[in-house]
Amino acid sequence: MSISDEATENDKKPVKARSPSAVGITGERDDGALSAVCSTLSWDITVNPEPLVMRKIVREGLDLDYIRFFKKSTADYVFRRLESEIEYFEGDLLKIRVYGKWRTIPRKQVTYGDKGMSYAFSGTRLPAKPWTPLLQHLRDLVANQTGHRYNFVLVNRYKDGSDHMGEHKDDEKDLDHAVPIASLSFGQPRDFVLKHGDARRKVRHVEPVKICLEHGSLLLMNPPTNRYWYHSLPPRKAAVEPRVNLTFRRLHVLPSR
Repeated sequence: MSISDEATENDKKPVKARSPSAVGITGERDDGALSAVCSTLSWDITVNPEPLVMRKIVREGLDLDYIRFFKKSTADYVFRRLESEIEYFEGDLLKIRVYGKWRTIPRKQVTYGDKGMSYAFSGTRLPAKPWTPLLQHLRDLVANQTGHRYNFVLVNRYKDGSDHMGEHKDDEKDLDHAVPIASLSFGQPRDFVLKHGDARRKVRHVEPVKICLEHGSLLLMNPPTNRYWYHSLPPRKAAVEPRVNLTFRRLHVLPSR
């Protein structure tokens, strides 16, 4: 099911987003603001106080919010900065354990976050690099929008439609599951497909949900979505341009020993 052409009554109900703070820019707003802000590293910018409206997508055990978060010109600028500034992992940090075998993931990947943060999944623990000014600012914009503080971001780069991500749930113990995962997308639009666990195990039929994640968009995966639904970014031959995705997360902070 695509949310663009088979919306239910729940999908059609707009959800008012939180009003942004007076610092930074949010949503389809100031064309040159982020460019000016990032180039000078001065974050003190006043934004249009008009609140954004997020689209709510609800199914059994699924709760999502979706919005075009940035105007195209602003998203273009962020994408260029990400392409020039992000330094991706190499070697073993690009491998995951699948059914007992180590495999190199079909995309580039890196993590940034607060000091001492790391994230373990599929047999690999990824250490967080220190926040860059751009990533820190994007994190704060998402925090202003959602009301949640994030201390970690996973960055994935897909060179074209051959790069992809298989079906999985973000259910690792490191995650604070009370906080939604916030996903910012830049570059090539790609289909994001969610499949209920019962349908995946062929216990019963549950219609999948497909969302086209657009350039400059924000998707919130609210609880309890990751408990019941798997998600993936399948290959798409028609996708010929690169895409960068940032998933902001809240990890548990382990007590110091």
